[in-house]
Amino acid sequence: MELLRLGAVGEERPYVRAADGTVHDLSPLTGDIDGAFLAADGIARTRAALEAGELPVADTEGLRVGAPIARPSAVVCIGQNYAAHAAESGAEPPKQPIVFFKHPNTVVGAYDEVLVPRGSTKTDWEVELAVVIGKEARYVETDEDALACIAGYAVSNDVSERAFQIEVSGGQWSKGKCCETFNPLGPSLVPADEVSDVQNLQLKSFVNGEPRQDSNTRDMIFSVAALIRDLSQYMVLSPGDIVNTGTPEGVALSGRFPYLSPGDTMELEIEGLGRQKQSLGKA
Repeated sequence: MELLRLGAVGEERPYVRAADGTVHDLSPLTGDIDGAFLAADGIARTRAALEAGELPVADTEGLRVGAPIARPSAVVCIGQNYAAHAAESGAEPPKQPIVFFKHPNTVVGAYDEVLVPRGSTKTDWEVELAVVIGKEARYVETDEDALACIAGYAVSNDVSERAFQIEVSGGQWSKGKCCETFNPLGPSLVPADEVSDVQNLQLKSFVNGEPRQDSNTRDMIFSVAALIRDLSQYMVLSPGDIVNTGTPEGVALSGRFPYLSPGDTMELEIEGLGRQKQSLGKA
């Protein structure tokens, strides 16, 4: 089962794709896939409605694929969470999770155009596992309780402008992370209980069809559970919030590949969560 939001920008409607590939209208249950829906046991209710045949089959031909979660109140990100990526960035593996934020309005659909910012010379790609929170996480004490706060997972592209991030940052990363369109998400939200081992998922990225990143979530320095537990000691994570869990090696920052330019394409995939593709345009 996969949760989807389809339709023009600002007009997305909720859908669910069943295991047999059939897409069903989710509007009998909710007006949107958002934090309130997830907090109200929305995934379990969706599964029950599907099994009961209560959701009509939908004709979704030609509909744009929007981000699978509406209006996240926060996009919390983890830096240098793969040892090889930390090394290619010229840094020692962190002893504590590195936390930064993206503006929630960076979140766009999985196939939407990504805009290279004005004055940019170092726009970069980052395939990441996104965690979508389904239950408030506040002072979580165990990994088991941390995982119970997760509604599901999605593919995320933490697009970054490295000059903005590093050279004119003022000491923090947000300038290079918050440009418009800088967080394609999706194409779908896969429920957490349908991902058998979140610490054994293959991640890949491609630029203009050429391989860039190829790694596995087992190489994370801090596991998904450890991240949610740690974050909850410093902030309250609310239903609908997104946590980007870090990117593996193979980005342009390494010096091994050129940075992105208008006209380029990015493709990113995570095992079991789908594949996304964006073309680059000018801001």
